[in-house]
Amino acid sequence: MHSSERAPLRVLILARDQSMRVQSVRTELEQRLQDFPGIEVVGVTTTKEPETEHPQADVAIVLGGDGAILRACRHFGSRQLPIVGVNLGRLGFLADLSPAELEQNLSLLRDRHFTVVEHLMFNCEHRHEDGTSESYLGLNEVVLSAAGSLTMLDVELSIGDERVTTYSADGLIISTPVGSTAHSLSAGGPLLRQDLQAFVVTPICPHTLTNRPLVDRADVSYTMRLPQIEPGVHLVIDGQIRQPVRPHDQIVVRRADVKFLLVKLSGHSYYRTLHRKLGWSGQPRYRRPKS
Repeated sequence: MHSSERAPLRVLILARDQSMRVQSVRTELEQRLQDFPGIEVVGVTTTKEPETEHPQADVAIVLGGDGAILRACRHFGSRQLPIVGVNLGRLGFLADLSPAELEQNLSLLRDRHFTVVEHLMFNCEHRHEDGTSESYLGLNEVVLSAAGSLTMLDVELSIGDERVTTYSADGLIISTPVGSTAHSLSAGGPLLRQDLQAFVVTPICPHTLTNRPLVDRADVSYTMRLPQIEPGVHLVIDGQIRQPVRPHDQIVVRRADVKFLLVKLSGHSYYRTLHRKLGWSGQPRYRRPKS
């Protein structure tokens, strides 16, 4: 089927950041897509609190940084859309296209010459001693942080039905492969290929030096218990949701029923992104001292 005979690619634009740069790019993109044959803009979201239902679309173009993508996929919930990330932030591991690169690749998008890579998401259940609980969908990581308590935490970790250990640390991170380049990496965790089905457990400043990051499978639950804690401890989801934690609370992390869907264009790969974002340029070249 020729591109002229194919149904137009339905695009949802998300630009919730109210900064002048993001809104300027959003305006230019809207105008460009309205005149671009084979692409139909079915919705534009600019509010910080998006509509409860998003329109039927084939892809979502998210303008901003990785934080904007985290908010978008959490809002999509059980109806995940393939996301094209346009980086207008700082680092941008997920939002790895510049506005100019998006412009150059509009024909590829229209003709659907891209792949959609599925990534692990998690569901985090915060259980309280009184039997109540809250659940959160996330993409990057769950963090138990000492935060304002200014004390070391003793976090009991179980994976599946097996007790693993008690971490004495400033906090504990359970990260997806996508999140392995975020807070977990800063805390000394490993880099994982983004399409792996695994979780990373990374202690933050552990008191015991033998407590190192742990990688395990994603088809079991990860349960964190805190028998005794001081006020000020927080549960943090993707760096965007913060909830206080009290003694005897349990945090249970499981693989979510939905996947994060990331659009990958030709020439854009995980390792290429690492090279660009982390400054991987091979072995250093040393100059010989002048004689």
